[in-house]
Amino acid sequence: MIPSINMVTTKEILDTIESGGHRPTASRRRVLDAVVARGDGFTAEELVAEVKGLGRATIYRTVRLLLKEGLLCKLSLQDGAPRYTLFHRLGHHHHLVCVGCGVVQEFRQSVIEQMLMNLEASGTGTIMGHRIEVYVLCPACLPKVGS
Repeated sequence: MIPSINMVTTKEILDTIESGGHRPTASRRRVLDAVVARGDGFTAEELVAEVKGLGRATIYRTVRLLLKEGLLCKLSLQDGAPRYTLFHRLGHHHHLVCVGCGVVQEFRQSVIEQMLMNLEASGTGTIMGHRIEVYVLCPACLPKVGS
């Protein structure tokens, strides 16, 4: 997990939601509390299971709102299912996703950025965006594979 000093705070998230013209309702706060408490990757269905008393539609709408406001990163897992992680202040970054437990870590790698600049400079076209997710077994899951 990325150290919490780099994480967006709950107050900043609520301020961003309000700045976007959305009310920070009690339901949204409950979903947000669950997201912040997790500290790692999650699926919308995991939130549905954790946040008791809120409807599935409310949770999915809140996730969409957080995505729209740039507060969540959406990852595509190998099986195609979306997984989300709270945006950290790294700016442009990529993700390491544990295929065992689903923990997501962000990383930056200058070699990758240089490769992308070289690719664009080669005249193949203008890069409009990219996503890099590396699927790993984290140190906690690695011993479980051998058992």
